[in-house]
Amino acid sequence: MTETMAMRKATKPPYLTKSRFINALTCKKWLWLGWHDPTPYEDPAIGSIQEVGTRIGVHAQGLFPNGVLVDEAPWEHQKAVSRTAALMVDGQVPAIYEAAFEFAEIRVRVDILERLSDGSWGIREVKSSTSVKEDHLHDMAVQAFVLQGCGLSIASIELIHVNNHYVFEGGEIDWSSFFVRADRTEETLDLLSDIEDRTVEFLKVLSSSSAPEIAPGPHCSGYCDYWDHCTANKPGDELVFNLPRLRKEKFYELEAMGIDRISDIPDDFSLNATQEIVRQSWIAQKDFISPDLHKGLRGFGPPAFYLDFETMSPAIPVFVGTRPFERQPFQWSLHLDDGSGYLMHSDFLADHASDPRRAFAETLIGACGESDIPILVYSSFEASVIRSLEALYPDLKASLQSLGRRLRDLLAVTRNYTYFRAYGGSFFIKRVAPALAPSIRYDGLEAISDGGAASAAYTNLVAGLISDTAEVSELRKALLEYCKLDTLAMVEVHRALLKLS
Repeated sequence: MTETMAMRKATKPPYLTKSRFINALTCKKWLWLGWHDPTPYEDPAIGSIQEVGTRIGVHAQGLFPNGVLVDEAPWEHQKAVSRTAALMVDGQVPAIYEAAFEFAEIRVRVDILERLSDGSWGIREVKSSTSVKEDHLHDMAVQAFVLQGCGLSIASIELIHVNNHYVFEGGEIDWSSFFVRADRTEETLDLLSDIEDRTVEFLKVLSSSSAPEIAPGPHCSGYCDYWDHCTANKPGDELVFNLPRLRKEKFYELEAMGIDRISDIPDDFSLNATQEIVRQSWIAQKDFISPDLHKGLRGFGPPAFYLDFETMSPAIPVFVGTRPFERQPFQWSLHLDDGSGYLMHSDFLADHASDPRRAFAETLIGACGESDIPILVYSSFEASVIRSLEALYPDLKASLQSLGRRLRDLLAVTRNYTYFRAYGGSFFIKRVAPALAPSIRYDGLEAISDGGAASAAYTNLVAGLISDTAEVSELRKALLEYCKLDTLAMVEVHRALLKLS
């Protein structure tokens, strides 16, 4: 533990926040580590889920005009509480944005606190999702518990979320139509009875000198910063957690038996065919290659095309006729092995100033031609994108359907006929390609190294959040390099599978 962390523990009594409370509902170890071993704070990157959520929250404030923002920083909590109290006394303030409260060692900021005509108050929580989720209700229940503890009369509780049926018609976003105001007063208040007991429980966890003993498992979240910490003394890729598509009940059965290594799973433990292959691979310390692999590769060429798409799904629509989170393809990469081993490459990256979909479809049709050469993809993703373009452009439907009929899924072959321990339980191309073709490396990519980063980068470009000419040029170059590597990885995976067969 660093000196700074030790000083924090010694001088600052633990307290809960909304996010800590929600984390604790998932994993009390996550709660403990978040306080005793916090990760360094970094401002959310432009286009990240957190940054987009913040922007959407600001736009939601416009639904409650003439409100006042409590703009004190999170570390100025007491100042924020005092300012909130002063604004509540002022009857001319109809709403308070980021209102601050503390009760029972819980600190909260309410996205929007609305003053109601009878002197009561309304909690308005803003989320960038398109529906109400269970965590949202717990989030609002914590707020209601704290505000009622501070003496406020809470008459209504709303979750304000994104309306994914809203269609952007150009000009300014119609924020009143962009948002849905969902009253969740009854459901939220039903959760209040558990908040006090859980608060006592969670504060006790924080006050403990050591973290709870909780093993990694299905509860682990993709947003947890402590995966490496929790798996440091675990058996790496052989962790039971890495068995493909292992159901929660099965995981907990093995955990109860004290088994965390795949090779220790007993012979009579029920697994599906793929999981059994993985188990046998670890027991024998030998990678699995089906004798029927050659059958799975029939019709895959070469000659063959290798195709990969990148798409964006902006929370706030940019182009006319699009909806929040609507998937829009903006980039493709295409390698061609002509059958002699000679590779040709072509690609497309849309001009980020206009709707990319029409140009995407037309250039793709032109690049793939009208031959019967199979088009290899990795997953069913490309097929679903092509189907969405068919519906959007009836005049291109026949050509797009022809492309769709030529698609061959390399992922299905890899999953059904092979298992290498280096896959680490995952059949994603970024695990499979380096295992089958060591020349393929993704760790050399810096600006953009995965599909999420590619989507965020292009979304930032079309939204005008990045305007520096040099930065725009570098981002576009990085997008092209990343997508090209994905199709080159498919080429090498196919070649490796052909050799193995």
